Amino acid sequence: MNTRLLNQASQNKTESAGRAAIAGHRKGIRALVPFLGPAFVTSIAYIDPGNFATNIQSGSEFGYNMLWVVILANLMAMLLQNMSAKLGIATGKNLPELCRDYFPKSLSLLMWIFSEIAAMATDLAEFLGATLGLNLLFGIPMIFATILTGIATYLILLLERRGFRPLEKVIASLAILIGLCYLVETFLSRPDFHQIAYHSFVPWLGNRDSFLLAVGVIGATVMPHAIYLHSSLTQNRIVPRNDNEKRKIQSFSTKEVILAMSLAGLVNLAMMYMAAAVFHASGHNTVSDITTAYQTLTPLLGSAAAAVFLVSLLSSGISSSVVGTMAGQVIMQGFVGFTIPLWLRRVITMLPTVVIVALGVDPTRTLVISQVILSLVLPLPILALIYFTRRKDIMGVLTNRKRTTVLSAICAILIIFLNILLIYQTFGGTLPFLGS
Repeated sequence: MNTRLLNQASQNKTESAGRAAIAGHRKGIRALVPFLGPAFVTSIAYIDPGNFATNIQSGSEFGYNMLWVVILANLMAMLLQNMSAKLGIATGKNLPELCRDYFPKSLSLLMWIFSEIAAMATDLAEFLGATLGLNLLFGIPMIFATILTGIATYLILLLERRGFRPLEKVIASLAILIGLCYLVETFLSRPDFHQIAYHSFVPWLGNRDSFLLAVGVIGATVMPHAIYLHSSLTQNRIVPRNDNEKRKIQSFSTKEVILAMSLAGLVNLAMMYMAAAVFHASGHNTVSDITTAYQTLTPLLGSAAAAVFLVSLLSSGISSSVVGTMAGQVIMQGFVGFTIPLWLRRVITMLPTVVIVALGVDPTRTLVISQVILSLVLPLPILALIYFTRRKDIMGVLTNRKRTTVLSAICAILIIFLNILLIYQTFGGTLPFLGS
């Protein structure tokens, strides 16, 4: 059976099951199964190697105090990803396509250029994370680890030729594997659950350093490519035939977003409280990068815990790099109407990582720079998303309620403000309104 027929067969099977769920013939978890996939794919962006670095640094330096920031960031991401999924369901188009249709050509072209830069910056961070995981776990030289990462991600991407389901299952499995790794780390690190419960909901900002770390956690949480990609994954999955079906499909989609983003949020919490329980509690308050975390974890909890940590990092890097490449294809096709072969995009997006590794550039510093680039681009998809989802002539029965628009606008203002502060601090700025 050729690729096109396999893809169509996968689509037909999912659509048939989805129609049965909409009609009420499938109940409980069986009804939700056909709609599972898009949110789990995009949730990988929230547990990528960049999150490892910020969460570990926050936990090692400030213990459990910064857990509330993870909760806040995850709630904002949940809202925006749900809006993106709804956009695809309501319109049958993804966010870049709508930008091309409704915005001036010059603005659409500018958004495409910046979005491609953001996609490459994202892939750089994710690629480096997987490369570092291979290097530390198996002792493979960085340059060879980079090549192996490229091959692994390309092979996973090829699964899309067999339909969207096989690729979704692999990525969802890697997300679950990351979650299981941190479940193991939770048992090994023995965190204080009373402290976790308290600091997950009680805000705390002690000084300038803690504030800047909070900015880093929130400002780098919502990924531009994840917002673009989610609308693409839902636009043709199960095409609604009337307004009633739109509402039901959106209801299933919202449940999936809650499940997937909750898993991502729990993993981020686990990253931070593990660092608090292991590093901060033992006086290692300056663990600020992945390599140091691995080297410090080994004598404190043993080689097994360190290996589990690296398995989660490797899974995160590979899966998030796959998702980043998928998003890059959506961005190009949507904004400018053409695509390039998958292998060519994989080669182009991995070249910066190869150059950085070959030159021996500090991976942690590179991750910081990539986050700055993402911070500059992030306002574009957020503002476009709010603009389209509030328009009844575009969204129909799935138009944002007023409170959704208000909440998303508050999120956008907060994220943009924090990203500006993050960029300002990265380039040496100081915040005099906070103590040292």
